[in-house]
Amino acid sequence: MYSVYDKLQVLEPEGYSLDRRERLAAMNGPVLSWYETHARILPWRENPQPYSVWISEIMLQQTRVEAVKPYFSRFMDALPDVKALAEADEELLLKLWEGLGYYNRVRNLQRAARIIMEEYHGQIPAEYEELRKLPGIGSYTAGAIASIAYGKPEPAVDGNVLRVLSRVLASREDIRKQAVKRRFEQELRQTMETGNAGAFNQSLIEIGAIVCVPNGRPRCGQCPLSSICLTRRQELWDSVPFRGEKKPRRVEEKTILLIESGTRIAIRKRPERGLLASMYEFPSLDGRKTEDEVRALFRKEGKQEPPVCPAGDAVHIFSHVEWHMTGYRIEVKSIPEEYLAAEREEIRGRYPIPNAFSAYIKRIFGES
Repeated sequence: MYSVYDKLQVLEPEGYSLDRRERLAAMNGPVLSWYETHARILPWRENPQPYSVWISEIMLQQTRVEAVKPYFSRFMDALPDVKALAEADEELLLKLWEGLGYYNRVRNLQRAARIIMEEYHGQIPAEYEELRKLPGIGSYTAGAIASIAYGKPEPAVDGNVLRVLSRVLASREDIRKQAVKRRFEQELRQTMETGNAGAFNQSLIEIGAIVCVPNGRPRCGQCPLSSICLTRRQELWDSVPFRGEKKPRRVEEKTILLIESGTRIAIRKRPERGLLASMYEFPSLDGRKTEDEVRALFRKEGKQEPPVCPAGDAVHIFSHVEWHMTGYRIEVKSIPEEYLAAEREEIRGRYPIPNAFSAYIKRIFGES
C-alpha cells in the first residue's frame, strides 16, 4: 500500500490514502532511521537500566530536559539503586528533589522502591501490568520502563507523543481526555515494531521535543514523518492537537515573613499531608498584609517594634492553584520559639525548601 525508501520516507501512491492504522504503521521505519542519527546524548540513555530509566522518566514529567540533567546526576550519585532509594531519609530525599516540584512524585518513588524490595526481591519488574501496580507509575512510565529497559513492545505516550500522533493523523480528538490517550496507546501497541519498541518510543518523544515542537511552528522540513503527516498537508498545525478547556486555577494570596536574627532565619515544617507536605517554608499569613499589619504582629507592650521592610512580590503556579505572594523582612533580636532558627547556609544545603519560595531565598542572599 506504500513504499519505503531506505527507511527514510513513506510515499502514498497516487489516488490512494492510507487509513489510520496504515498511517501509524508507516511511522516505524522513518522514525527509527531518524533516531539513529538525531537522538540527543542524554545521561540516562548512556546505560538504560531499569532504575535509571525510572528515575529519569519521573523527573522529566513537566520538566525540561536541560533542567533535569543536574538533578538526575545528583540523585543517582546519592541514591544509585533501588535499595538506597528505599532506605533514604525523607529529608535527604526531599532535598535531592528540591526545585523539581510535585514532591509527591519523589515520595511515590520511595514507596515503590520499598515495595520492589519487599515483593520483587529488589528487581524492578519488567511486565507492564506489574509496573502499573507500583505507586506513581502510570501508563506512560510503565511503557517507558518496559520498552526502553526491557525491550517489551509497550507504547509510552506522553504529551510529546500525543502531539506527534495527532498531527500525523490530523486528529481533532481532545488530547486532555484519558480515553483519547488510551486509544492511541492501543493503536501503537498494534502497529509498533516489536523488536524496536524502546527506540521507537524514544524517537517519537524526541521528534515531539525538538521537531514537532509544542510552541510555535513545527519544523516540518526536519521531520521524518512529513510525507505522511496530514496536518502538514492540510496546514492545520496551529489547530492540531486540540485541547479542551482547562479548569482555571484557584488564586491564593499569601504574605511571606522573612524573620531574621543575625545569621539565622525562621523556617517551619509544613504538615505531613497536603500541598508540599513535610517540606520547610518561611512563616506566612493568609491574605495580602500591609507593612503596618505585619509590624503590629511583632508589637510588644513597652518594647520597640522591630524593623520591617518590603521583600517584594512573587507568583508561583502549581497545577491547580496559584500563590500570589508579598514578602517582608523583619529584624528581630531572637527567632520566636515556635519556629526553627536555621543558619542561612542551611537554607540551601540542608533543609528542603520548595521552589515556590525561590524569589525570597534570592532576597535573603542578596541575589535580586
